[in-house]
Amino acid sequence: MKKVLWICNIMLPAIARELQLPYSNREGWLSGIFERVQKKDAPFELGVCFPWEGDVTGMPEFGENGFFAVSGIKCYVFPEDIGHPEHYDSRMEKRFAEIFQDFEPDMIHIFGTEFPHSLAAVRVFGKPEKILVGIQGLCGEIAKVYMAGLPKKVQNHVTFRDFVRKDSIRQQQEKFVLRGQNEAEIIKGCGNITGRTRFDREGTAAINPKARYYSMSETMREQFYTGRWDETKCERHSIFLGQGDYPLKGMHFVLQAMAELLPDYPDLKLYVAGNSVVEHGSLKQRLKLPAYGKYLLKLMRQYGLEQKVIMTGKLSAEEMKERFLKSSVFVCASVLENSPNTVGEAMLLGVPVAASDAGGIPDMITDGRDGLLFPAGDAKALAKAISYLWDEERDREGLTLAQRLSGQATLKANYVHDGESNYLRLLEIYREIW
Repeated sequence: MKKVLWICNIMLPAIARELQLPYSNREGWLSGIFERVQKKDAPFELGVCFPWEGDVTGMPEFGENGFFAVSGIKCYVFPEDIGHPEHYDSRMEKRFAEIFQDFEPDMIHIFGTEFPHSLAAVRVFGKPEKILVGIQGLCGEIAKVYMAGLPKKVQNHVTFRDFVRKDSIRQQQEKFVLRGQNEAEIIKGCGNITGRTRFDREGTAAINPKARYYSMSETMREQFYTGRWDETKCERHSIFLGQGDYPLKGMHFVLQAMAELLPDYPDLKLYVAGNSVVEHGSLKQRLKLPAYGKYLLKLMRQYGLEQKVIMTGKLSAEEMKERFLKSSVFVCASVLENSPNTVGEAMLLGVPVAASDAGGIPDMITDGRDGLLFPAGDAKALAKAISYLWDEERDREGLTLAQRLSGQATLKANYVHDGESNYLRLLEIYREIW
């Protein structure tokens, strides 16, 4: 039986649950495949490795040298400074040499190009034709548009927090430049790529035209395959934004759009998930404000939105689902995305989506059929799209625009993100590489 080694950005939730350790919901979709392999339902032997910031020696759950097993699947950890993915640590090369020697994979499958461990694995494995890289985003392209239309004064502003952490907006962009350089070497060093959009296909081909490209959709987290958005049960005139802690995600455009909408919809609200960069109730919080957070606060005060914005903090999958279903529209205002999972999750649930016409998003949404697209960075166009979704005019079937888009989005998303089809497609790709 062939051996496949997965190189992941995080400990998979399925593994963390087995070890009774805290885990992130990021990349939770991988757990579905992992669990099938656990049930011996895969024609290959799987190994999994992921970063670990602590010292694994002497920890019983990891065993000797960081090798351990979960339901018979061999798992490995490697050292990485996860908080600073722009820093390359050559120690990882030695660690990957140990992992490859122990597991002896026939091929390696790397999920994402945004972390230096992917580059270390490519350098050490040394067999491009047996390396498969799954594209999540493209750091090099993100670096080009990172400022997302911010005023020059904001781009250059450095707060106390930014100075201490060496993490100003300019420095954040520079970090993406460095990650993009590593990413280019990763793509050049692999012979096989999986992607989902014309954006990632063209972007990777420009770097390595010789690599074989395989189209493969992602399977979303299991929680989002049940439940259905109902316009009569959601909170009227409520907007949901999946993330707003750095410029690329476009929260400033959403606030500007809200200013356009406020006269007609005085009850509107914005819910924002993930890290909050606008908390300022205490001196400690004010000292921790980044320049982007200060700019968002300025916009909120300028437009009278202080009481209209609710920062939810990080949400579990179930909490995200609940927030989706309570919202009247989901907005993806990013100036660049490949295929954001939040858009796929919203579509599965049937939540009406207004999203930027940027990157790979147009491959997910057909404008006017299963969602609405607006030019990236155009706050007035975003406001207009949201107002269309809030229009209560009904067609001959008695449906509003939001309801029509909702039904079509669910049909499309269930087809695109079908777990069984995507699993079979993965097996096809593996067999071609073996």
